[in-house]
Amino acid sequence: MTPDDDGAGGVDLDRVWLGVAAAVWRREPGRIERLAARLLRSPGLARALLTTPSLLLPWLIATVVVFAAGAVAAAGTGQPVVALAAPGLAGAAVAYSYGPGLDSAWELSRTMAVSDRMVLLARVLAVFAVNALLASLASVVSPTAAGIAFGWLVPMAAVSALALAVATVAGSANTGVGAALAVWALTVIGSQSATGRLAAAVTGSALVLPYLAVAACCVAVVLHSTRTTKGTR
Repeated sequence: MTPDDDGAGGVDLDRVWLGVAAAVWRREPGRIERLAARLLRSPGLARALLTTPSLLLPWLIATVVVFAAGAVAAAGTGQPVVALAAPGLAGAAVAYSYGPGLDSAWELSRTMAVSDRMVLLARVLAVFAVNALLASLASVVSPTAAGIAFGWLVPMAAVSALALAVATVAGSANTGVGAALAVWALTVIGSQSATGRLAAAVTGSALVLPYLAVAACCVAVVLHSTRTTKGTR
């Protein structure tokens, strides 16, 4: 056994680490990455942003398909399906944007000069913006969705913040997704039971302040959970 072995099966961790680093960082930055690096003033942050799991092409294609199906259903039924689906889908995307077991660059991001908090917040904002844009485009198809304007953005922010907080504290993206989808489903069902309207969860003005309060509290939890610097872990 060599000094580089970990003592459990004789695995050369240095060699494995170099292989992971080479796989993630070997490619030359593309046009979008170079633009992101100039805007963010950090090539490392730009690379971390463009390796975000829920911003990769397969996830984006799946998101487009879901929103397109929602737009067709909304046009056929007159119900704001996109507005009701957007918070849950965005919450799942945010939870899956960052974390061990999902992100090929997660371990490397722990050793970057850029703080974990900055990487996390940049990714979350990008994922939220992309999902908001796709939901907005899908909403154009449905007059019902146009009628409620962007009322779904506030619950979308609350559900996304909840997913992020749970995933960050629990250290599990799946836990964050489960919590966000469960809370949003209960909110929609509860609002419909109280008002008799399916869209009440995204149109009720009485829910705006609770949504904002939940989002603010969850953001505070995330900031508190990521406050520790790399050198003091």
